[in-house]
Amino acid sequence: MTTFTRIPEGETPSISIDVNRRLSKIDPMIYGGFMEHMGRCIYGGIYDPGNPLSDEHGYRKDVLTALRELDIPVIRYPGGNFVATYHWQDGVGPRENRPSRPELAWLGTETNEFGTDEFMHWLGVLSQGREKRVEPYFALNFGTGTLDEALAWVEYCNGTKNTYYANLRRKNGHEEPYNIKYWALGNEMWGPWQVGQMTSADYAKTAAQWGKALKLLDPSLCLILCGETGVSSWDHEVLKECIQFVDMHSIHAYTASKEHIPNAIAPLSAERAIETAAALIDIARIEKNIPPSVPRTTICFDEWNVWDPIRAPGEEGAEELYTLSDALGVAVWLNVFVRQSKWVGMANIAQSVNVISPLMTTKEGISKQTTWWPLLLFSKYMRGWTVGVHVSGGAYDGVTEPKWLQNVLDQGASWLDVSASVNEDGILSLAVVNVSETEDFETELTGAGKDVEVYTVTGKDVKVVNEGDKQEVGIRESKWDGQGKYKFPKHSFTMLRWDTGKKVTDVKKGDGKRLDTRKMAWE
Repeated sequence: MTTFTRIPEGETPSISIDVNRRLSKIDPMIYGGFMEHMGRCIYGGIYDPGNPLSDEHGYRKDVLTALRELDIPVIRYPGGNFVATYHWQDGVGPRENRPSRPELAWLGTETNEFGTDEFMHWLGVLSQGREKRVEPYFALNFGTGTLDEALAWVEYCNGTKNTYYANLRRKNGHEEPYNIKYWALGNEMWGPWQVGQMTSADYAKTAAQWGKALKLLDPSLCLILCGETGVSSWDHEVLKECIQFVDMHSIHAYTASKEHIPNAIAPLSAERAIETAAALIDIARIEKNIPPSVPRTTICFDEWNVWDPIRAPGEEGAEELYTLSDALGVAVWLNVFVRQSKWVGMANIAQSVNVISPLMTTKEGISKQTTWWPLLLFSKYMRGWTVGVHVSGGAYDGVTEPKWLQNVLDQGASWLDVSASVNEDGILSLAVVNVSETEDFETELTGAGKDVEVYTVTGKDVKVVNEGDKQEVGIRESKWDGQGKYKFPKHSFTMLRWDTGKKVTDVKKGDGKRLDTRKMAWE
């Protein structure tokens, strides 16, 4: 975490880093992706048969190469709102026999040309050269779907016995099970836009029954509860009824503002949401007498990004053109996840290709938007453990988006938004976002090393964009000797990295218990 002391404007800010203040492990799953049957994410994004840039399976090779740079650990699929009318059996078997269906979330037509088996094959291709595969994370249809259908999908994906849906997978050419661990119990079932919208009471009752049945079929599943924003009564109500059946609690948020500083600091609202949801999880565990040996239900922030749905409507494909201001907002989002690593078990940027995405495709190639560059730096370097940091400096007191954020920023929003991490080799990474549009900040750095690697993301102003061949924003690499003050440029994201000379030894807590749903007891 990062603590903050406000000092008068004009005084020299400072950042104090102590590598011995190693706090919580950063789960690499916070750098997850998301691919929904929406706009050009799947069709024309990762899957583009007939394009000379695609391989023999129709997979865009340039997209695969780019996504491998991010070292994505997990990808959520197939939605999103899409999943509320998606029936997985439409998307398996011979393609010529698959039906086209009206798609009600984004008002299109789903051909079902790309389904479960194609996604898993694509994921295997993406995982080539990795020590561990990119994990799939599937969302179940809680809108028009049934428990029978959900159980059948899990059996199709994970079944090893001589049973109908496991044999159907084998008949379709996939002898070995996919061993899909992560399954969401619906998506945004609280939303009025949702096909099959539920009350919190109805959802909680259904989710508890589905969770119990799914774990009877496969006790190894990690089930993700459908929360709301982390700061709603829905979150509290569904957690208190379902906490014993689920492993993670999903919350969603998108941030945006037409004004730069409210846009860049808006993700601080997600920080408060994480803290609030973590408290609600603790309340539910206490009320349900969950044994202390049972691992905590963690937060799955499985939709996050900068997105203005008026500027980029979902039903029109939600193709944002991101500015430098948006890139700084994404960097603050990622700082939040690092600072709150104690509570966050997964996070998934929405989405990974074309749809509100840092990566765009055309028929001729790909374009990396401004938001790509902070995401790349975080995913490469901000791993290991969160390191405690203290910041002293000036702060912003103006309007915020959402408006309630201003009420919880007791000292205002620091001009320098900061997080730090240290990896097993003792390499410390310091991430600093200067959200000011006008001021460079010469800053005292206590605890900085020597021979510091510097990565800077900035541009001539906060409105610049990367579009086509015109790449205004990227990463500038340099060195710093660690002496004196460091100047953080206006409207910039900077990462400083140095070797602390201290390798890290991890001390883990013992394995916890799981709920045996046959006995309804903790085993």
